[in-house]
Amino acid sequence: MATSGGNVVTLFGRIREAWGRFSAGRRTEGKTEGRPGREARSHNLFEAAATYVSACAEDDQERMDEAAGWVSPEALSFGVNELACRAVIALARERDESPQDVARVLLGLPAV
Repeated sequence: MATSGGNVVTLFGRIREAWGRFSAGRRTEGKTEGRPGREARSHNLFEAAATYVSACAEDDQERMDEAAGWVSPEALSFGVNELACRAVIALARERDESPQDVARVLLGLPAV
């Protein structure tokens, strides 16, 4: 993930956009959109968040849209937030820095 502050805002903006596109055309029970005859499986919010964020990092709009349709926008937002917290903690431990310092560096903010 890039280190500019606009990426977080862009990420949440993309979540809202993807949900708007997907909410009208959500797949029907028992079928996977675009794959007739295949059974749909339920996805939890953490799987949706992981797929969504990785797709966003790879600029894969199709996968972002798919992941956004797996859970509600609120659940996806919660999952993305939880993923961000866990990632910052892991990086802070790896770098032997505080989570606040790591978060500020990732967002391109000055040190406090």
